[in-house]
Amino acid sequence: MARARTIADDGRVRVVIEAISPAVDGGQFAVKRTVGDELSVEADCFADGHDQLSCLLLYKREGEKAWHNAPMLALGNDRWRGTFSVDALEPYRYTVTAWVDAFLTWRHDFERRIDEEDLRIAALAGAERVDAAAARASRKDRQRLSAWALALRTEKDAAALRAIALDEDLAALAQRFPDRSLACTYPVEFRLTVDRPRARCSAWYELFPRSCSATAGAHGSFADCTARLPYVAAMGFDVLYLPPIHPVGRERRKGRNNTLQATAEDPGSPWAIGASEGGHTEIHPQLGTLEEFRDLVARAGEHQLEIALDIAFQCAPDHPWVKTHPQWFRHRPDGSVQYAENPPKKYQDIYPLNFETDDWQALWRVPRR
Repeated sequence: MARARTIADDGRVRVVIEAISPAVDGGQFAVKRTVGDELSVEADCFADGHDQLSCLLLYKREGEKAWHNAPMLALGNDRWRGTFSVDALEPYRYTVTAWVDAFLTWRHDFERRIDEEDLRIAALAGAERVDAAAARASRKDRQRLSAWALALRTEKDAAALRAIALDEDLAALAQRFPDRSLACTYPVEFRLTVDRPRARCSAWYELFPRSCSATAGAHGSFADCTARLPYVAAMGFDVLYLPPIHPVGRERRKGRNNTLQATAEDPGSPWAIGASEGGHTEIHPQLGTLEEFRDLVARAGEHQLEIALDIAFQCAPDHPWVKTHPQWFRHRPDGSVQYAENPPKKYQDIYPLNFETDDWQALWRVPRR
């Protein structure tokens, strides 16, 4: 997990931030939302004494250098909440920062003062706070704040002084330029994964391309799948789910009802991936070409359908990887490759990849087309 800036350890950072939510295992895993959602973040923020706090929700897209911020509002009992809109299909990060706000503390206390002399002295203290904000402001805003500070120092009428000091617009202006030099920023940057709306809810229709042929007994193709698209869309589905579309292994191919003897008519399991034609980077030649698959995806889009492919990290015994990378598979004491099992079931036509191998990272560097 990425860390935010280091918190000063000399005792001047007085705010404590705890119990940020949403968070999955303390930020170890990402929270999930879809594009268009609002992420509402809460945190416990408190300090010693009765000084007022300001809290900000910090957020940014992955890769952005500068943080965006959204104000957090007090819910009571030291709980704060802020929100931001998720408007991009990108990962985000978020955290919380808070600080003891000298200006807000002054204004909070001034509102409760009654004695006229007390008001005048407090107004002079407030003028110093406003001057400090003016020093951090742009030219136009600096002029307004400096004029406000002058009015706090020179106004003699108590009623007018109270109205000047508690002016809502000027207070909002001053709060745009706070002193955050002693802010406490929570040290964990929480991750947010953003998906498309269909990741939240969608209706999937599973279809085996090789079974789509209009001719009985003939091997289906991507073109046959394309012809079925209106039928699938008419039923209200929005995702067409396909099993692996790669070459199917011939070695140890299973027959009907999982028999060990396959006939020439048995097509084998599409999850037994890989043969002489290639493996996970190739398409079964009887289904069609990569261009024809892309055409299927495009035609599906015309029917508001998306294509989902099963990702199966497993191989047939004649998958090219079995020869070129034997270390990616488990081997039995007799030296043979361990096929898939779920005792008493046996899947002799499938070799699972061994993700415990020291060379496992190479599995993710397979060239892509």
